[in-house]
Amino acid sequence: MNLYLRFFNDEVLVENVDQAIAFLSQLPDVKLDNTLRAELVRYAESNNPYPKRFKISSKVYFIVIKTTANTMEEFKAYATDSASVSVSEETGVETEKEALARSQATENPGWYHALIKFKRVLSVAGTGKFQYVDTEFEAKLKAHSVQDCYNRVVDHLRNRADIDPRSQFPSIRGRNFKADFLGA
Repeated sequence: MNLYLRFFNDEVLVENVDQAIAFLSQLPDVKLDNTLRAELVRYAESNNPYPKRFKISSKVYFIVIKTTANTMEEFKAYATDSASVSVSEETGVETEKEALARSQATENPGWYHALIKFKRVLSVAGTGKFQYVDTEFEAKLKAHSVQDCYNRVVDHLRNRADIDPRSQFPSIRGRNFKADFLGA
């Protein structure tokens, strides 16, 4: 297992913790102490598959990612491949993201029950200031697909006089929007 380290624009792919410590030692802003070294060794030897941030100072971190890539090009190519949304040509299996996007765009005309949670801008009385308030909106409406349902609900809310245009609406893919098909 190799380690990818990144500190602002400085990055490296190394084979072991000693090489990682050597890389960090050459960076002027990074002060390696025994605690940080021990934490880096623990992370490298652990079964934790997730990236880890290591704190340098109050708001400065460096990132370490475990990878099976042997070169920086291979590592970057893997990151690009995993971010793309396409059905694997080898297996023909689509990911959850792809299946969700396809199901949201699939034509299924009829009645939908939509629930959206959004950040509504409200003025604070007497102060002239504004605050964001979590607000739920629920509706039953006719639509052609989940995507159409989402678009109609958001358009309706944006066009209401009592909703401030600075209000923030969630993504259709997020957990703050839900649409259930009720039938034709």
